[in-house]
Amino acid sequence: MQKKDTIRQPPRSARVISLTARREVKQKKKRRPALEDRREAKNEQATALLYIEDRFIEGCIDLNRSLMKHPVATFYVRVEGDSMIGAGINPGDILVVDRAVTARHGDIIIARVEDELYVKRLHIEHGETVLIPENPAYEPFRITEEMDFESGGTVMHVIHTFRREDD
Repeated sequence: MQKKDTIRQPPRSARVISLTARREVKQKKKRRPALEDRREAKNEQATALLYIEDRFIEGCIDLNRSLMKHPVATFYVRVEGDSMIGAGINPGDILVVDRAVTARHGDIIIARVEDELYVKRLHIEHGETVLIPENPAYEPFRITEEMDFESGGTVMHVIHTFRREDD
């Protein structure tokens, strides 16, 4: 890239590059680089990406500190099932659930109904409580006074894994 005048590296600075202004690049005659030039350009691009990566790293992140407003009342739970995929909650995701946060209309909660646990969106209207799935394959679940219902906490965050390691 330095040969193409798209970047410049000041002398005696291995990790610093500067981009060449666009108008300077346009003035150069365009040619298709030879195979060796393309390989060298690819290596220089990788070096530039490493430099950019280093610039934006903030340091280590303590997920407990970042994701837990009430550490004593917060827990993690792994999702089973696909009833909340429309909310971006997939099977295998980890939910950060805070028991100290009072659930409101529209929040996603962990609910215990009888002996079953559910992850659903809480819908409260006219004194009626309904647990709403975020997948059209599932029906809303009305809570009646006869049911043993308890909110186990409000879902505050989802930790979503894009690539699962092979078992």
